[in-house]
Amino acid sequence: MCYFKDAEVNLLDLNNYEMPTYSIDRELRKEFPELAYKFIEQIKNCDCIIVSLAEHNRTYTVAFKNIFDWCSRIDSKFFQNKPMLLMSTSPGGFGGGNVMNAAKGIFPSFAAEVIETFSLPSFGKNFDESIGITNEELNQEFENKINVLKSKLAH
Repeated sequence: MCYFKDAEVNLLDLNNYEMPTYSIDRELRKEFPELAYKFIEQIKNCDCIIVSLAEHNRTYTVAFKNIFDWCSRIDSKFFQNKPMLLMSTSPGGFGGGNVMNAAKGIFPSFAAEVIETFSLPSFGKNFDESIGITNEELNQEFENKINVLKSKLAH
């Protein structure tokens, strides 16, 4: 289901942004990957950001953290004060709550305007690829949060 029918949606697949592992040594040698600049440019050119975080071992995935580290070293405000819907999920009942809590705590320091958050617990039980969120109560909560984001964008 498309919640932004009149919008141009640009999906950033982290697989398209594989970079060398961030290190201070690379930074000091000014070895900033071109893909990090391209990722930041994508953010600069959008009206809002919807981030869907996977959780690995109670924190960010390595792929996300590496991109985050490179981008934040190029521009500490790389989220550009864009309105953001922050989402997470996991197979368990906490719905990626650990990574969600980490992101809620740190993203504003990098100029993210977190408007809403949504965690989907028990992904395998509550989501179907052809239907979307199958739990009616969770689906209604998600749609309410989408509407709050849309309202923010309309102002």
